[in-house]
Amino acid sequence: MKRKGILCGIIALALLAGCGKEAGTAASTEGTDVLVTEAAKESTQEVVEEAATEASAEAAAEEASEEAQPVDDGVALKDLCKDYFTLGVGINGSMPQNNTINIPQYKELSLKHFNSCTMTNLMKSGYILDQMGCQNSEDGSPVLNFMSIDPTLEWCQETGMKMRGHTLVWHTQTPDWFFRVGYKDDGDYVDKETMLGRMESYIQQMLSHVQENYPGVIYCWDVVNEAVDPESADPDSYFKCRTKIEGNDNPWFATVGQDYVEMAFTYARKYADPDVKLFYNDYNTFQVPKTEGIYDLCSKLNEKGLIDGIGMQGYWGIGYPKISEIKTAMTKFAELGLEIQVTELSVGVDEENDEWFQKQADKYEEIFKMIYEMDSDNGGPANITNVTLFGLVDHYREGDTTNTRIFDKNYEPKPSYFSIKSVMEEHAN
Repeated sequence: MKRKGILCGIIALALLAGCGKEAGTAASTEGTDVLVTEAAKESTQEVVEEAATEASAEAAAEEASEEAQPVDDGVALKDLCKDYFTLGVGINGSMPQNNTINIPQYKELSLKHFNSCTMTNLMKSGYILDQMGCQNSEDGSPVLNFMSIDPTLEWCQETGMKMRGHTLVWHTQTPDWFFRVGYKDDGDYVDKETMLGRMESYIQQMLSHVQENYPGVIYCWDVVNEAVDPESADPDSYFKCRTKIEGNDNPWFATVGQDYVEMAFTYARKYADPDVKLFYNDYNTFQVPKTEGIYDLCSKLNEKGLIDGIGMQGYWGIGYPKISEIKTAMTKFAELGLEIQVTELSVGVDEENDEWFQKQADKYEEIFKMIYEMDSDNGGPANITNVTLFGLVDHYREGDTTNTRIFDKNYEPKPSYFSIKSVMEEHAN
């Protein structure tokens, strides 16, 4: 009966989230198709899978809790890199029941090695917006429910862990009904003024909740995620906005227009505490046309005092991109004087064996050597303030196929852990 009740709650939350209508976007790099948008990364598939397999996922978490023993060699990665940047970890999970902070070993190892975290999924608006509450709102303002994020924020507050807020405005995982008359699934799109009002209210409520109840926990926000068209900058504007995703509307663009990005930053700056940094976050930032578009966008935002940094998502593979391509883009962004953060570092392997895990370790080593070389604290051009690994352990629950992380499912270090540690030790004072 207990499991049945939990499963019903999961299904209800999945319906409330209203997310998962995109399968992701493939960007081509030198003939290699790279699946990078976050809907394809984790959440869309997970929400559906978990509603059907929650009982087995819960059992997997319990088994991990009982059997997995975190490695302890007396060295904390966060201490090795403390003179250069903070080190972040992804808090994974597609719903509260499979949130990785429910696993004691995950929490223990995260606290040992990391001083920053990012909720990879549960802080997106699909989990926050309450459709029925919105429909019954007396003044038409959106109604928010914070049950998906409060447990992790409380854990951060209790332990001193800091958090990157991810994300306020994103075309994916914002339910389609949020953009429609009466918050109804079959309504027409609202007009620009109405949508801007909803955007401002959402940002104001989210920031107020976090800052009043968990002061000091969130030190920066990904205000807007993945808004720049991957093809090119627009010669008639300061950047070309994504209007379509997999053939569907970008609903923010459809209702507000291209200036939705600037308005989101305007509202975030209005309501964020003075010491909270505001970031634009995107994938494939190393692709030359997209680099230019992001640069132009962030340059304009910077001129207006609306942005503090650029998040370069690190969904990179064994053979792509070239390190030189990442360095070129990072050097370009550094010209703006903004902070640079590698926000979602993940390097996957085709096969899970010693040979491929060594290739993965070599790539992580290459990446971290580049980060230290580029960091202004080491004489480089870029003010790199955070590097976040978008997860901790492979296969942390049944159904999780991700193999990009630096610890295995038994919480034992993979070769990638040692390669990263080696680079950090070379630069540690």
